[in-house]
Amino acid sequence: MPIRLLPPNLVNQIAAGEVIERPASVVKELVENAVDAGASRVVVELREGGKSFISVTDDGHGMDRAALDLAIQRHATSKLPDDDLVHIGFFGFRGEALPSIGAVGRLSITSRARGSDQAWVVRVEGGEKTGPEPAALSGGTRVELRDLFFAVPARLKFLKTARSEQNAVVEILERLAMAHPEVAFAVSDDGRNVLRLDAAQADLMDKPDAARLKRLGDVMGRDFADNAVALDVERDGHRLTGFAGLPTLNRATASSQYLFVNGRPVRDRLLQGAIRGAYQDFLARDRHPLVALFLDCPPELVDVNVHPAKAEVRFQDAALVRGLIVGAIRRALDAAGHRASTTVANATLAAFDALPGVASPMQTPYQAMHAGNGQINRFNAGVVAQAMAAFAPLSPEATFGTLSPEMARPSGAAPAPQPETPPQNYPLGIARAQIFGTYIVAQTQDGMVIVDQHAAHERLVLERMKAALADGGVKRQALLIPEIVELPVKLATAILGRAGELEELGLAIEPFGHDAVAVREVPALLGQSDVKGLVRDLAEEIFELGAAFSLKEKLEDICGTMACHGSVRAGRQLLPAEMDALLRQMEATPHSGQCNHGRPTYVELKLSDIERLFGRR
Repeated sequence: MPIRLLPPNLVNQIAAGEVIERPASVVKELVENAVDAGASRVVVELREGGKSFISVTDDGHGMDRAALDLAIQRHATSKLPDDDLVHIGFFGFRGEALPSIGAVGRLSITSRARGSDQAWVVRVEGGEKTGPEPAALSGGTRVELRDLFFAVPARLKFLKTARSEQNAVVEILERLAMAHPEVAFAVSDDGRNVLRLDAAQADLMDKPDAARLKRLGDVMGRDFADNAVALDVERDGHRLTGFAGLPTLNRATASSQYLFVNGRPVRDRLLQGAIRGAYQDFLARDRHPLVALFLDCPPELVDVNVHPAKAEVRFQDAALVRGLIVGAIRRALDAAGHRASTTVANATLAAFDALPGVASPMQTPYQAMHAGNGQINRFNAGVVAQAMAAFAPLSPEATFGTLSPEMARPSGAAPAPQPETPPQNYPLGIARAQIFGTYIVAQTQDGMVIVDQHAAHERLVLERMKAALADGGVKRQALLIPEIVELPVKLATAILGRAGELEELGLAIEPFGHDAVAVREVPALLGQSDVKGLVRDLAEEIFELGAAFSLKEKLEDICGTMACHGSVRAGRQLLPAEMDALLRQMEATPHSGQCNHGRPTYVELKLSDIERLFGRR
């Protein structure tokens, strides 16, 4: 068949297949245009989740008649003034969104340029344009789309329910709103408000971190705002800011991880992998932290022109970016010390509230006793008796060599206090009792702390092992017979290029022909491991990311396992001095608020919380 040029309308429909997948894609493109236009308020209206109607109104600088006429033409844009695809300073730059939307739906754009006395409207229906014509609009731009995909009805069957499409729109708006706390956003569906985010107040705009944290709290929840540590690190022209949640604040999915590159929300496997690496020995494999990271770097060092939807980026130095993220998060968590999230205490109070016969924190004792049918509710005597019996006396013969007062105390620290010492000077208080042979109860200046002795000691042991590993290097063991690992040439070349760094980690390799490497020494901590599998994984990761991360993470995994088996077990009775030594070590050790699996090592209840439990407040 002869080669021919496709008609412009068909070209736009093909482009729409790349850019416009669902109503959320339309909203994303239109809201990005609004933000690029300097809007301070963006209002989105939907019907049926956007399937039948989408409206985006902004108060930006607007367009005059000539600009409006050009806006709906393919590859027409105001965002590349110097035709420079490297230094891109806007969300959009392809000039494809509006003509693609008009090719598959009924589109109308009404706009009034700032300072102009006349608004104009242009319409595009299935690729057919009418206008511009005079219209009424006080300022800014209003874009309306009706009957999405009416021109390509086959794509309608791929849309989900109205609620699912609405949720996708809200998620898009939330991501864009995080990067722009100075802009107000509102979304309604069928006349019902589903999202409202007010612009940051003027006093907060003088404090960018405060304004951003407030917006993040509005989107991700108050718990995140209360339990996040700030990041601000710069290296080789790359600056990373944002907030990372404490490990004890985690979720079952990674949906609460938000990543931005030069203000653009992205989904990037490299960045997500860096987050996993940063929390690697703080969380269980099936738990995920809450983070919002903002990376600013020179435009020439990142390629945003990778995908039509602009949701993916490619970094010139991926290893630098990954190392920056891992290092920044870990330093911030180090600075948090033994801090655990406030959600731990909230969950504890909620558990008390759920116990049968226990007064609700929101009720007075009298209300609790006469709740329901008017009959007096009695406390569960069996539970109380069991709890009282658990306060077993400490055996004077008990010994605990690894946590003796002198050996466990950090160098230069004061001797461990006796139980009668006032608790004012110690964040985790003074040990008062041990219950169930597992939990230490301590009194603080304004409350009480309950410590899981095994989980706490597990973290302390792991941090000591990591410090020793950093100070003395990794011990190696020579293989009696070198292990020969066959690899594709490109992978063999990549891993041999990092042989010096791998040797510092205890893995000694050398070339063996052009498509294989010989492994002569391995880290002693690995024991009887799958050397071939380890080398293959390392080679693939080095080839893709340019650095040897798997080996470090594998060593930390092994350290965590050893720490778990080497820690004081549940059921071990401790002397008062030993319990206090454990508390003092926790105060001096980073990350001691959670064990190696992400579980909290202690629960803190303020005196006000306890008083509410007993109806005193």
